[in-house]
Amino acid sequence: MAFSKSYKRLLFNTACWLGIKLKSLVVYYSRTGNARFVAETIAAEIGADIEEVIDLKKRSGAFGFLSGGFAARRGKETEIAPTKKSPAGYDLVIVGTPVWAGRPSPAIRTYLKKNDLSGKKVAVFFARGGKKPRAIEQTKALMPNSNCIGEFSIANPLANKEESEKQIATWCQTLTAN
Repeated sequence: MAFSKSYKRLLFNTACWLGIKLKSLVVYYSRTGNARFVAETIAAEIGADIEEVIDLKKRSGAFGFLSGGFAARRGKETEIAPTKKSPAGYDLVIVGTPVWAGRPSPAIRTYLKKNDLSGKKVAVFFARGGKKPRAIEQTKALMPNSNCIGEFSIANPLANKEESEKQIATWCQTLTAN
């Protein structure tokens, strides 16, 4: 039996009201929309708040793609816009990023350096173009002393939204079990 997203959200929020659900935040950076699609789908599935990390450096076009990949490869940070939601007010923080040169984006690297997630339950997701990235361990290393309860990597989620939504929903079920 398939349930609509609004019904799933109602169930999840009811569970929260009963004290079963963690207050959750999905934080993401997206250059092309792939990570945004994943983040919005996760937030809808589990009834989480959502926060987009805005890179103040221009990353559009071919030059933006190349300079972003170069910065990611070198482990560089970037200037990001101030965020509105503090992860301190959440029990679970889900962090999402595209994979650039096998690494997390500079915007997410910067966000994680600015926000201490020690003692928090965290999960990470990656929107990628190729094979499973090395970015998983590198991103988790940026969140020392946190409790990583899940990781998810999906290739080209916008290419087949329906299939991607199924994969994301399945992963979200593992998060709610923790």
